[in-house]
Amino acid sequence: MSRVKIFVATHKRYQFPEEEIYVPIQVGSSLSKDNFGYVRDDEYVDNISDKNKNYSELTALYEIWKNPKYLNEEYIGLVHYRRYFSGKTVRFKGTDILGENEVIKLLSQYDVIVPQKRNYVVETIYEHYKNAHFEKDILILKDVLSEKYPDYIDSFNKLMKSRRLHLYNMFVMKRQDFESYIKWLFDVLFEVEKRVDISGYSPYQARIYGFMSERLWNVWLMKNELKRKEVKVVNIEGESMFDKAVGLLKRKFFGKKL
Repeated sequence: MSRVKIFVATHKRYQFPEEEIYVPIQVGSSLSKDNFGYVRDDEYVDNISDKNKNYSELTALYEIWKNPKYLNEEYIGLVHYRRYFSGKTVRFKGTDILGENEVIKLLSQYDVIVPQKRNYVVETIYEHYKNAHFEKDILILKDVLSEKYPDYIDSFNKLMKSRRLHLYNMFVMKRQDFESYIKWLFDVLFEVEKRVDISGYSPYQARIYGFMSERLWNVWLMKNELKRKEVKVVNIEGESMFDKAVGLLKRKFFGKKL
């Protein structure tokens, strides 16, 4: 039996790596008429599958956290149906991705495997959130942190002034660290959810808690001083960084939000 479980978040039927460590999980299962035969994010009675349009891949993380059948996994990870950590031992759709032995070797030296940081260059993390989403929401998030976890505020402020960020909510780490992080994350986000009105948001902006969690993940890593191994993320469908850069500049200089 594998010591590693890397769940692959997906909202559609897809091809996945055949290695035992990769487990596809259907997100937003309770909102879909389709059952792909994968692990679902609504299997356990305590789930937030119906919040997938707002929480994105976090509905998978909640299921993994709450479902007792995953309690014995030594290492827990999350990737996406089209995004994986680059590796050397597993060949998938013409791309080399991480295999079990690589994961175990890396986590014998580091606390967590994370994506290489993206450098926003022209703006800080705070400015990026303000330009891409809504400033009022990040201020509410800061208020919640100040009230519930004031010892995290220094890390939050430091991150907001920086220009580099681990994205995608992708990671692999020890089960106990996973539980510690997820408990903290949802305690924060569920309180934010009580205070934010998203009734007029576009479908893209309605994914607010997924966007917030990317920032919170970096805050948690910084505060808890986890030793990180940054690994390149590969997109098996391809990804245009030029288009992303153009979108960033449009939002920054012309205020164009999706």
